[in-house]
Amino acid sequence: MTETSLENPAVDPDCIFCQIVAGRIPAEIVHESDKLIAFRDTSPKAPVHVLVVPRQHYRDVRELAFEPQLMSEVVRAAEEIALQEANGDFRLVFNTGASAGQSVFHVHAHVLAGEELAEGAL
Repeated sequence: MTETSLENPAVDPDCIFCQIVAGRIPAEIVHESDKLIAFRDTSPKAPVHVLVVPRQHYRDVRELAFEPQLMSEVVRAAEEIALQEANGDFRLVFNTGASAGQSVFHVHAHVLAGEELAEGAL
């Protein structure tokens, strides 16, 4: 866990996803639980492009890996979203690090679905 706030070490006050989780920035939410939230990507790369975000702030999937139950919940949420929004098939992507395309440093899984996704294409 990234400790970034004295009030709540699980929240980074400068993180846009922490602001969405707190309800301070609007998002089109498609799934919620007590541990995560899922909302539509504002720049979709597939007909279904949803971000699954733990409510607690972790920088990337390397940090999330130390919480296997939460990691499992992220995957289960992705499956549920793909079943609700498409045919149940999906691609799950974690960009980890700036050079790998991570632009928001709060771990999030991209759920891509809704059509046949070409091998090698995002």
